[in-house]
Amino acid sequence: MQTNINIKNKKARFEYEILDKYTAGIVLSGTEIKSIRYGRASITESFCEFSDKGELFVINMQVDEYSHGSHYNHLPKAARKLLLNKRELKKLDREVKTSGLTIVPLNLFINEKGFAKMNIALAKGKKLYDKRETIKDRDNKRDLARVKKSFNS
Repeated sequence: MQTNINIKNKKARFEYEILDKYTAGIVLSGTEIKSIRYGRASITESFCEFSDKGELFVINMQVDEYSHGSHYNHLPKAARKLLLNKRELKKLDREVKTSGLTIVPLNLFINEKGFAKMNIALAKGKKLYDKRETIKDRDNKRDLARVKKSFNS
């Protein structure tokens, strides 16, 4: 079992412009948390969505089945409820409905108390030219780091 779990969604920062961040708890069953503690989860294709009751769920999050689980094992791509304050939920719901923004998970981690938490972000989708700009900036930073490294050596 890994001691430090931090499962990232690298695609989110490339595909979306991050506007606001929140930390939410996740409702999990026993085999799901065991699988996450072994690092067997992925949030690259996942997104967040509100239910009819105003609850926030993460959809399409992949949590692999626990290897030592019995027939009570969980479903790998089930919708999982996120836990936030009522005030935060209302604010996010209002933003999503009025502005057309989306909520994307950024990373999944386990805190000091052993609870699984997820950093989510209110985000706006990037256009193609914004993505090209991001790629160009990343390449420029990489080239600058190479020049600095060769200059210091």
